[in-house]
Amino acid sequence: MILSLELVTVPVADVDRAKAFYVDRLGFHADMDIRTEGNRRFVRLTPPGSACCIAIGKGWIESEPGSMQGTQLVVEDINEVHAFLRAGGVEVSEVQEVPWGRFCFFSDPDGNGWSVRSRQQQRRTARRRR
Repeated sequence: MILSLELVTVPVADVDRAKAFYVDRLGFHADMDIRTEGNRRFVRLTPPGSACCIAIGKGWIESEPGSMQGTQLVVEDINEVHAFLRAGGVEVSEVQEVPWGRFCFFSDPDGNGWSVRSRQQQRRTARRRR
């Protein structure tokens, strides 16, 4: 059996503002932006290099904007990504090192919280287990 996570819904108050943040500041690709009857809207955005995407929209999700917390992006070089986020005007924490990895944290304009984790620590830990 294969269970593939392919879409995470991110609750936002202003779809245009959120789309601009994810595309312009984080570099996500805008895959789809559909408006339907009843003022409903579905926007699908994919982080660079990811098989999983996020969805934002209006009229189809009831979660409070900002209620998503802890979703994680995994990167090869956390220092490079940290510098990219800062250069793009994203308020991002300093890179923190803990026994299980190197992380930094940021929120979107609605307060949805994200973590960024370096894949390098994961590889070192896997090698130690062998």
